[in-house]
This record gives sequence, C-alpha cells and structure tokens, in this order.
Amino acid sequence: DKDVVLEAVRQRGFAIEYASDNLQADKVLMLEAVRENGRVLECASAECQADKDIVLEAVRGDGLALQYASVELQADKDVVLEAVRE
Repeated sequence: DKDVVLEAVRQRGFAIEYASDNLQADKVLMLEAVRENGRVLECASAECQADKDIVLEAVRGDGLALQYASVELQADKDVVLEAVRE
C-alpha cells in the first residue's frame, strides 16, 4: 500500500528497500525517501537514478549520494554543484 510505504520512508528512508519494484520506481515515494536519507538513491530504480529532481534532492542531503546517480547526472553541472555544497 503506497500510503503505508510513504509513511515508513518519511521515518526511515531505507524502508523503501522492502517495497515492491513498482513502489521503488514511484517518484513521490523516492523523493520522500531521499529527503530522509540521500544515500537511499542506491536502492532506487535506474529511472529514479536518472531523474534530476530525485538526484538533486538526494545530493542536497548527502553529497556522497552522487555516486548512485546515473552517469549523465554525475556529469550534470547543477547536480555536481549541489553535491559539493553539501
């Protein structure tokens, strides 16, 4: 149930690991999860790792989350600048 997972990831981002693949690919859920802990990006689907909004949110919380972003976003100026600010 999406609402249950949403509440869980707000408390502990890595709770997303126990969600279904469909829920792990859900942008709203992944945004909440990376807000709680940027390194949750490691568990994200390839689509989420390539989503600039999700990756920016992750690196705002933890610059080291950049390593889990897609190759394209690892080279993106905005993303890299945000990661080094953290």
